Amino acid sequence: QVQLAESGGGLVQTGGSLRLSCAASGRTFSTYTMGWFRQAPGKEREFVAAISRFGGSTYYAESVKGRFTISRDNAKNTVYLQMNSLKPEDTAVYYCAAERYGTFRVATIAQYDQYDYWGQGTQVTVSS
Repeated sequence: QVQLAESGGGLVQTGGSLRLSCAASGRTFSTYTMGWFRQAPGKEREFVAAISRFGGSTYYAESVKGRFTISRDNAKNTVYLQMNSLKPEDTAVYYCAAERYGTFRVATIAQYDQYDYWGQGTQVTVSS
C-alpha cells in the first residue's frame, strides 16, 4: 500500500507556470510507474503524463506535449509535473497515481484503470 499526496496547485494566469509535486509514502516508490491525470468539471478523468520506474521513459498526452514535463526523484519518493505555458483549458483537479508493477507500455499506460493508488488531487486554475 502506498499513500500519495499532491501539492503545488493554485491560481495562475494564462501563459504562467506551476510545478506540482506528489509525495509517496513507503519504501518501494522506485518500483512504481507514476502518472498524472486531471479532471475538469463535468468531464471524465484524462491522462496527462507518465514516467517509468527510474525515469528513463516518459509519455505525454498530445494536449500537453511540449508544455508539461514529468520527472521523479526516487530518493525523495516524489514525482513532479512542471507545467509551462498554461492555458485556461488546463484548469482541472490534478491527480497523481501509482502503478505497482512498474509496467510501462504505451498502449496501456494512459488508461486510468492501470493504476492502483491515487492521491486526493490538487486544484489548478488558469485564468484568461
